[in-house]
Amino acid sequence: MGSLANKKAFITGAEQGIGKAVAEHLIDAGCDVFIHYFMGEEGPKELVARAEARGQRAAFGKADLTNESETNACVAQAVEFLGGIDILVNNVGGIIARKYLGEIDSKFWQTVIDVNMTTMLHVTQACLPALEKAADGASVINLASLAGRCGGHGGSLVYSMTKGAVLTWTRSLAAELGGKGIRVNAVAPGLILGTRFHNTHTTKESADATIAQIPLGRAGTPDDVARAIVFLAEQYDGFISGATLDINGGVYRA
Repeated sequence: MGSLANKKAFITGAEQGIGKAVAEHLIDAGCDVFIHYFMGEEGPKELVARAEARGQRAAFGKADLTNESETNACVAQAVEFLGGIDILVNNVGGIIARKYLGEIDSKFWQTVIDVNMTTMLHVTQACLPALEKAADGASVINLASLAGRCGGHGGSLVYSMTKGAVLTWTRSLAAELGGKGIRVNAVAPGLILGTRFHNTHTTKESADATIAQIPLGRAGTPDDVARAIVFLAEQYDGFISGATLDINGGVYRA
């Protein structure tokens, strides 16, 4: 395991929830960071202040990552500010809405695919030249989901499908990029409360029912996920690649 002091990290969707927690933990581990956001500057400004208080560097930029040109511009801004990228955290994603099979139309289908998969393609492609130049090897961590493992709750059919695809994307990319010194892994969170995702799409009754089935007896937090991502990032010179780390309190046991 290597030190993350002076490592350069790019985190997507870091204005709140898991993404913000990841940025906080990477800053605390010594990284300089570039924070991508889409809605609201309050969180990114807090993260910049956190980094600067530690004598580190941080900046942020807005982009619609489903748009290739906006993605390329945001990544270029990050590379210019940081001087490279050692760690990429592909955090952006969402369920958009709960729709059952008979309610899904082609527009909704494509939107969920774009938010959860096309964004990951655009960002990873744009970051690739910088990742290839990382002196000690680079680390890519993709956000999947317990839903990608076991299908999720009703109404999450398309979301679950895309998160299952992220797991396969991770395995395939690890094989493709390993020769370039780039490790690729995923995390698959279960019920993580305190995020925009669950604040919007999960009722208290649904959360309570899910918690009752979790062996550890509680929901997860964004910090639970962030600690796992930092662990994978710290292995930048290690031997873990193509793996998925499940963070679900024991619900899914691979």
